[in-house]
Amino acid sequence: MYPIRTMCRVLEVSSSAYYAWRKREPSARSRANAALLETITAIHVESDGTYGAPRIHADLPAKGASASINRVARVMRAAGIRGVSRRKWTTTTVRGEDTRPAPDLVDRKFTATGPDQVWVADITYIPTWAGFVYLAIVLDVWSRRVVGWAMETHLRTELVLKALDMAVWQRRPKGVIHHSDQGTQYTSLAFGRRCDALDVRPSMGSVGDAYDNAMAESFFATLECELIDRRRFHTRAEATMAVFGYIEGWYNPRRRHSALGYESPASFERKYGPAALAPEETTHQDAPGSTIAASADIWVPPTSAPNSTVASRTEGCALQLLSHSTAS
Repeated sequence: MYPIRTMCRVLEVSSSAYYAWRKREPSARSRANAALLETITAIHVESDGTYGAPRIHADLPAKGASASINRVARVMRAAGIRGVSRRKWTTTTVRGEDTRPAPDLVDRKFTATGPDQVWVADITYIPTWAGFVYLAIVLDVWSRRVVGWAMETHLRTELVLKALDMAVWQRRPKGVIHHSDQGTQYTSLAFGRRCDALDVRPSMGSVGDAYDNAMAESFFATLECELIDRRRFHTRAEATMAVFGYIEGWYNPRRRHSALGYESPASFERKYGPAALAPEETTHQDAPGSTIAASADIWVPPTSAPNSTVASRTEGCALQLLSHSTAS
């Protein structure tokens, strides 16, 4: 260690200036950046380390803070805080040679003026130490909300039927377009008959072109980036619980989406949706005891007690998923 005077002389700084700097209080800007860093860190932790500067910037007003996106990026960079980035997706559906696909009613125009006009659907896989588990989703184009999903240890048609049933049960659409790829699950007779029975209009993109179902692929890329690539699942039940928590506890109610003006899907529906999607709790009369708890935006199956708390509802649904996954 060298004397202070020697180091000041080498650095061409006066010792009086050095001691004055030591005694000086942090500037207002430094204190503001420190406070901003605390808020940024809290938001980053809440997002499980997934948010980058754009989404953290969008979340600041909800925390009572404000700053430009460039300043947020600068503070994050100085503190070594980073979001996660996507990787390429993998295709899990295969076209049947002897099946007749539905016409393409979307033609890559993934737009809608309201909820439940166009849905997109697809399947992905999640690796675990016990083998693969497969996830099928149905996503509303207007709000980017996952309105139906199911998980199985196989790729049979029952997987996509369960996801479709959940979506229809929750949303009660009329003539909604259901767009998917030409995988055998979607071109099967059973799926076509279910669509006819539920007044759902099937639509399918071309073969081998991910852009014809880009919105569903985009969701899977986000899921893989923010959850699957960052975890190692020992059991299928563990993977099922993680996906349940991600979709129902994070993606639908809280994750900010750039295409929605950095609103979450649930928040976007509350702000811009019709009265049927208002935040009040909605009870389906034909499914006694079943509710959509919009205050927490969690799907509750009919077997849950109607007067239970949001926490117990979540636990009940999760336990059902766990028992089903374990049995599989």
